[in-house]
Amino acid sequence: MIGRTVTALKFFSIGVSVPLLSAAALAQDVPGMEICTVEKTMERRTSCLQSNIDFLQKSIAKLAADHQQKIDAARAQIEALKVSVISLQKIVDDLKGAQKKAAEDPKTKADAPAAKEAPQAAKEGEKK
Repeated sequence: MIGRTVTALKFFSIGVSVPLLSAAALAQDVPGMEICTVEKTMERRTSCLQSNIDFLQKSIAKLAADHQQKIDAARAQIEALKVSVISLQKIVDDLKGAQKKAAEDPKTKADAPAAKEAPQAAKEGEKK
């Protein structure tokens, strides 16, 4: 008999506590936009509107901070790319200068065919 009473009390306490917990969860103030036109009294409407204003201001501030962070990251990336382009442009200019210098130097022109003929002459000497 006592065992049945204890079991019944357990079920009763669980049966009562679960709806109370869910009611407490529903009663929590979740930030967000509310429909203030359903409020009857002016004080409650004012409070509702102020809550909406606070929510919107916090949302705007958070979004502004997020976007500013993204802009700063993009600026840093742009600066890094500018440095890369400058170094690559310097390399291209150096290569063009070396190519131009090689094309203008008459000695290099004369050495170029001789350099190609030298390995062929060595190969012919080995064949004999």
